[in-house]
Amino acid sequence: MTAEDATKPRRTREFQTEIKQLLDIVINSLYTEREIFLRELISNAADALEKFRYHNLTGEGSSAEELPLEISIELDDKEHTLTITDTGIGMTEEEVIENIGTIAHSGSKNFIQQLAASDSKDLNLIGQFGVGFYAAFMVAKRVRLQTRSYLPGAAGCEWVSEGAGSYDLGPSEGLSRGTRIILELKDDTHEFSRAEVIKRIIRQYSSFVPFPIKVNGEQVNTVQAIWTRNKNEVTEEEYNDFYKFVANAFDEPFYRLHFTADAPLAINALLFVPKQNMERFGFGRLEPGVNIYSRKILIQQHAEDILPQWLRFVKGVVDSEDLPLNISRETTQDRALMTKLRRVITGRFLKFLQEQSQKEPDKYLEFWKTFGVFLKEGAATDFSHRDDVAKLLRFESSKSEPGKMVSLPDYIDRMKEGQEEIYFINGPTRASIEAGPYLEAFRAADLEVLYTNEPVDDFALSNLAEFEGKRMVSADTAELNIPAPPPQEGVESLDYDQIQDLTAWFKEVLGARVSEVRESTRLVESPAIILDLDGMMTGSMQRFMQALNEQMGDMGRKVLEINPSHALIKRLLSLREEDEALARIVAEQVLDNALIAAGLVQDPRLMVDRIYRIMEQSLARKS
Repeated sequence: MTAEDATKPRRTREFQTEIKQLLDIVINSLYTEREIFLRELISNAADALEKFRYHNLTGEGSSAEELPLEISIELDDKEHTLTITDTGIGMTEEEVIENIGTIAHSGSKNFIQQLAASDSKDLNLIGQFGVGFYAAFMVAKRVRLQTRSYLPGAAGCEWVSEGAGSYDLGPSEGLSRGTRIILELKDDTHEFSRAEVIKRIIRQYSSFVPFPIKVNGEQVNTVQAIWTRNKNEVTEEEYNDFYKFVANAFDEPFYRLHFTADAPLAINALLFVPKQNMERFGFGRLEPGVNIYSRKILIQQHAEDILPQWLRFVKGVVDSEDLPLNISRETTQDRALMTKLRRVITGRFLKFLQEQSQKEPDKYLEFWKTFGVFLKEGAATDFSHRDDVAKLLRFESSKSEPGKMVSLPDYIDRMKEGQEEIYFINGPTRASIEAGPYLEAFRAADLEVLYTNEPVDDFALSNLAEFEGKRMVSADTAELNIPAPPPQEGVESLDYDQIQDLTAWFKEVLGARVSEVRESTRLVESPAIILDLDGMMTGSMQRFMQALNEQMGDMGRKVLEINPSHALIKRLLSLREEDEALARIVAEQVLDNALIAAGLVQDPRLMVDRIYRIMEQSLARKS
């Protein structure tokens, strides 16, 4: 349209039938939150500014007007209007008709056709249909669009509609280059004429638009989208300020990962690890901390699909202009592609942690003490990343100094020739583990055992099942593939018949409390040990289950192994002949002592009473 067209009269036009359908969908069912309208209008304004900048740089068009490239929002809380203006490429009258009044080439017609064919309003279609403008009608009872193209000699025009079925279009004088949209708000949307509401929405969805966004003259988007810049150009101060913004934090991050990737999508990612694990302080389960952006516009906050749940402590952003979106740009569309994207980002983050563990092992141990519980969750639940997560696990061991931790690769490197299993044992502290009977055979065979202190440790290792072809085995399992300790010099043992007689007697005395009593081939100093006969539940896992339900009783089949070389066990053989009643009480106490060593005693009252009876009868025998 030329300047001489400005004399044309205003005229009313009907929307295409498809546009009427589209308006109804957008206004009533496409978006989940009405405030999304502002994100869409700002995105369109930013696109118009970007197009003008491109044309200006390439010389494809020019404009005599020297206007700052910016987006301005003016609010009138009395008249309840919102006006958003950009100094971008603008539109001619023909372009207004093509872009707003008809479907043209945007792809919206295909959307309408598929919508009609499927009778569904939740189609997962690519979000490049140019329908964001119509979101204005979710909050506006009347929309006025005033625009003038950047092309030399172009005249301004005004488009006005109530979104019902028609629009008015005519010339408009005195316009500068760009587009102004005036929203006359509905009675129930007056909140969108208040500055604090609009600023909040901009900070949430459009903080990183690469052009200034001003609300009543005040710039709101002051934080830069530094994830799109080369990391060598970003200062530590900028990284720290951005982390505080995106994580709503006051301190600096513990770790930072800034990277780009080309497959399966062109992505930019900036991820942070906080210094504190807020779940540990009783603040409840963390929300996912990574937000998805497309061309610096927020698509999904606290995205659940971009990283697995066990990495929910990670904060940051992932941006891709190729991100497959549905038409409302509120959710991602291609599930297979999103799965690949998640695998790429997760794998890159785990690789980063592995690099940090080798580069600065002491700092990594600080991270492990704070966030190790999440990696254990990953080892137990995420099969696709299990091997990479396993390399990041850390535990103390029988061959590490107190307070020092080892990795599974460290353990593998120290394994004895022919060893096919990785051994671990649980206890509340290192001291309690080393004071118990379970390590005696391992010490004698010079085999390393990992020390675990939490029930989740055993759950993670048991579910991990193996690492680099070596099975994970709990040291309190009844069947172990380890050599028996050599006989102690100068210590006699019961003979075969005596052992058979004594184990049968023990089983008769203990009854259903144990599934089996047998000779131990793994004890050196302790008289007895309780073991899991099925190998399905470690002692720590049973203690955890008992803590959840104190009434559930013993779980799984247990075997009591006795040491035929121990003085107590040998003395019991003769005590049976001298005082059967006392011998039976002592046998009960041998089992309870073994259960204490395993941490499996539920009710100590009976045991205390039994100890008093043993003491009383022992004193009576001496008097």
